[in-house]
Amino acid sequence: MNAVIHQSDAIEKPSLTQALLYLDGVSVAFDGFKAINDLSLFIRPGEMRAIIGPNGAGKTTMMDIITGKTRPDVGTVFFDGKHDLTQLDEASIANLGIGRKFQKPTVFESQTVADNILLALAGPRDVGSALFGARNAIEPHRIAEILDIVRLNRETARLAGDLSHGQKQWLEIGMLLAQDPKLLLVDEPVAGMTDSETEETARLLKRIAETHSVIVVEHDMTFVRALDTRVTCLHEGSVLAEGEIDDVSRNDRVIEVYLGR
Repeated sequence: MNAVIHQSDAIEKPSLTQALLYLDGVSVAFDGFKAINDLSLFIRPGEMRAIIGPNGAGKTTMMDIITGKTRPDVGTVFFDGKHDLTQLDEASIANLGIGRKFQKPTVFESQTVADNILLALAGPRDVGSALFGARNAIEPHRIAEILDIVRLNRETARLAGDLSHGQKQWLEIGMLLAQDPKLLLVDEPVAGMTDSETEETARLLKRIAETHSVIVVEHDMTFVRALDTRVTCLHEGSVLAEGEIDDVSRNDRVIEVYLGR
């Protein structure tokens, strides 16, 4: 079992070519408040990581930096070993293969489940592709594959607006998959879900993590445990502890600032 890594300890630092996502020494302040403070985080290809921490720990700001919404004051942020994310805008970063799902699902409620996936599909969108059917040749198979992954294969013709809250969350995850990202950032995916939907979401994300890198920000510790993956706890914009869930949840500082006794 991996030991907990504390902020003051040395963190194993892979090279740029070993890490899919590489943040090192990243800081950003808003009106004098350091939302991110010397943050270092490394995600390897094919890795799923759960990010936990109290409100104000810097979790959302971290994702804003990764996706180009916020530029850090200092630090290194590289993707896929060669792309400096601090020099790119949000659209360029998304095109590199970083997809983000916010806490509140945003789907096209007046469209069917299948059409939501169709609208999100990666691929050529020029007039020639439409006229000569380049996209149509792959769409039915790809749509069916994605809907099977997100447990909506029986809801193909249903309007997205008629889905349950949990199903809308799954559909939006499916829409991310349709864009064929290398890295998915998923923000509190089980907020408002039933217990059964929460269990199903854990299984869904574990399946996705077989072929993608995934960062999951979440407060529900039962859900985090079900993910069975490495956990990073943030506090005051820095890594407080990192390791397997059992080690992190026993850490005195994590208990003090986040979990409680």
